[in-house]
Amino acid sequence: MQSSGSAASLALAVTTAGAAAAAVVACRLLFSPAPAAAAEAASEPSPAEAAADSHTESGTATAPSRIPNSSDTSLSSALEWLASAASGIKDHAERLVGRGKAGADAPDSGSLDAILSCLPEGYSLAGKAATAAAIAAAAVVAVGGTALAIRAAVGASRRKRRQRVIGIIPARFASSRFVGKPLALIAGQPMIQHTWERAKLAQTLDRVVVATDDERIARCCEGFGAEVIMTSAACSNGSERCAEAVEKLKGKWDVVVNIQGDEPLIDPATIDAVVIALREAPEAVAATAVADLKAASAPDPNRVKCVVDNRGFALYFSRALIPHNRDGVPHPGFPYMLHLGLQAYDAAFLAHYRASEAGRLEEEEQLEQLRMLEQGHRVKVVKVAHAAHGVDVPGDVKRIEELLLRGGR
Repeated sequence: MQSSGSAASLALAVTTAGAAAAAVVACRLLFSPAPAAAAEAASEPSPAEAAADSHTESGTATAPSRIPNSSDTSLSSALEWLASAASGIKDHAERLVGRGKAGADAPDSGSLDAILSCLPEGYSLAGKAATAAAIAAAAVVAVGGTALAIRAAVGASRRKRRQRVIGIIPARFASSRFVGKPLALIAGQPMIQHTWERAKLAQTLDRVVVATDDERIARCCEGFGAEVIMTSAACSNGSERCAEAVEKLKGKWDVVVNIQGDEPLIDPATIDAVVIALREAPEAVAATAVADLKAASAPDPNRVKCVVDNRGFALYFSRALIPHNRDGVPHPGFPYMLHLGLQAYDAAFLAHYRASEAGRLEEEEQLEQLRMLEQGHRVKVVKVAHAAHGVDVPGDVKRIEELLLRGGR
């Protein structure tokens, strides 16, 4: 895995190379030889002197002493000057990512004005505009390289710190579609016990906790050996309950996995896949899983659908069939995707999620993951082979028992 330091170094190298490339292109257009002005050019300071003047003894970049005008007689003269300017830009970029000399000051807001003020009086209007464009091009590349360095460093840091993982099973008694659902008996034991036992098999989870607002569920879970944390009845969804549970638990966690309590056949490998997906996508605040959606389940609003972009990030989740063709009939050959009831969150983001308000999309669809998309955050999606077998209504219990007799598939 690339360290944050090496990532920053790579980005800074790109910055320097890009600035030099911009300078070459600009100079070929700007600084063509002008034989008639050769005598005037001879009285000007040499490019080497200009480059030497562009740095102080402390190493802090300053404006070059002059900018070559159209009378300079060689492309190399212009390149040498712009190389000096690019070097100063590189120094500033290094300081921005923590690689500069201790105590070095960032350039003041007048640096560009200081450089442009060095233009000689006889410089043509076109030359002035083109020279400013050359400087701007090099500066834009440098700023872009700095942003790349910072982003790479942040990404490496996130990957490194997303190691301590806790799985939380939110459970509430007062489900609108199935009251007392976590305690419903499936093959002789409570549904939530099936979920807990499977979650404990996941290799990426360091700890598994049940979070509930109901004493009946708490007593049941403690009876079969689960760790339980009591949470408020005011939590609007499972993610908010997970956030509250993490806040109350002792210890520091990097990743919080929201494991739906109504998934008694959840595959431990799916939990691991979602955690790994979040670790490998530092730009994402959460990761989730999908599986193939059977055509027969397409109209069911309890089967949540998902669409993703070409890089595997969620575009939208819906209870309706998405994408929806113009004929209004599911296309038998289209790879529709079923969202599984599982999210892995960056722990720091989950605290923000709890503090934020539900958006219009979340309220309309009653899907908690839409809050992230509506706020502009990225959710990584991993596709798995094991389809979901959740319990939404009492009639699903018999189906789950039949699946258990067949080995849980």
